[in-house]
Amino acid sequence: MFYTEDEIMEYIEEEDAKFIRLAFRDAFGVQKNISVMPSEIHKAFKYGIPINARAILGFECSGDKNLYLRPDPATTSILPWRPDTGRVIRMYCDVCTADGEPFESDTRYILKQAVKKAEEAGIEFRFGSEMEFYLFKCDDEGRPTKIPYDEAGYMDIAPLDRGENIRREICLTIEEMGLTPERSHHERGPGQNEIDFHYGKPLKAADQMTTFKMVVSTIADRNGLYADFSPVPISDKPGNGYHINLFAKDSEGADVAKFAAAGIIDKICDITLFLNPTDESYTRFGRSTAPDRVKWSSAGDTELMYISEYQGSTRVELRSPDALSNPYIVYALLIHAGLYGIENRLSLPKEMDDEGILLPENKKTAIKKAQKSEFIKSIIPQEIIDKYSL
Repeated sequence: MFYTEDEIMEYIEEEDAKFIRLAFRDAFGVQKNISVMPSEIHKAFKYGIPINARAILGFECSGDKNLYLRPDPATTSILPWRPDTGRVIRMYCDVCTADGEPFESDTRYILKQAVKKAEEAGIEFRFGSEMEFYLFKCDDEGRPTKIPYDEAGYMDIAPLDRGENIRREICLTIEEMGLTPERSHHERGPGQNEIDFHYGKPLKAADQMTTFKMVVSTIADRNGLYADFSPVPISDKPGNGYHINLFAKDSEGADVAKFAAAGIIDKICDITLFLNPTDESYTRFGRSTAPDRVKWSSAGDTELMYISEYQGSTRVELRSPDALSNPYIVYALLIHAGLYGIENRLSLPKEMDDEGILLPENKKTAIKKAQKSEFIKSIIPQEIIDKYSL
C-alpha cells in the first residue's frame, strides 16, 4: 500500500512515536538501522539520511563516503515490544547515492530489478517460506549455551514442546506488524522450531523474512533464550533449512511454475553460493532431510525440489537454502533462473533421476561455480560476488 509523507506524519502523531528506525541490509542480508526523530522524516523522504558506506559490508566500494537511506512508506510498522508512549516505528529503506540514484549493490534494489524484468516479460512470481531455528538456553550472564530449550521432536505438543508459547508470541507479534504467519510447529531437532508464511509478492516476501528473523531473535531474548538460525547448530542433529515455495503465472494466467523450476534446476549450482553462504552451510547437505543432489520429486521430502499441486496451481518447494542467506539476493536469483526456464520452455529432468549431479560439496566449490557463471555476473555486482567469495 502506498502512503504519502503527510499520511506517515499523521500516523507518527497518532501512535505517539518518538523514534523512527530506518532499516536496511548489508550484502549478506544482516539488518542494520539508524534511528531518527520525527522531525527528520521530511528530510529522509526528500534527500535521504546519510550513512557511512565504508562501515557497511558490501558498501565499501561505493565510491562515496556516504550513501543515503530513503524510507519505503509501504513498510511502515510499529515495533510492538517497545513502550506504548514514545513508541518506535520502523521503515525499510532503499539505499541511494548522493545524486539520488539507486545504489547498485543494495540487495533490495537487485530484487526490484529482477521483479521489473519479470513484469516486462509478463510473469508474476510469488514466494512463501518455511524457516527453521533452534531455541537455546542462556547462562546466568545471558550468553547463549548449546543447551536446547526442550527435548521434543517433530510436531510434538506441550508440555514436551516448550517452544509452543514462544512461537505463539512470535506469531502474534508478527501479526501486529501487519504480516501473516501461516503455520508453526516443533521440528525434528531438540529445541528446533518452524514457522511458515503464505506466499506473497517478492519484495514483500523478502521484507517479511527480514522482519521475521528480527522478531524471533527479539522474542527469544525477552524470554531469556537465544534463537539460532545457523545451518547446523548441533553437530549430530538436524540442520536449519529455509525452504522456499514458488508460484509463477504468465499474463494470461497460465501456470508456468514447472518451466521456472526447470530453469532453477539448470542454474542451481551457479547460485548455490548465495543460497548457502557459509562454510557450515555445506555440512548440512545430505544430513537428515537436507538435499545433496540436484533432483526433484512429487512425493518425498529429501530432494532438492518438491513439486506438487496446491489449490489448482503448481507449487515448487526449493529445499537447499539455509537461513543465513540474504532473501533479497535469493529471490532475485530464483526469478532470473525461473525466467530463463520459462523463456526457453525448459523441461524438468526425469523425476528422482539417480544420475542427478551433486550440489557443490563445499563453499570453495560453490565459489568457483559462481565466479565462472556469466548468469551470476549478469545479475550480481562484482563487489558482492567478491564479498561472498571470501
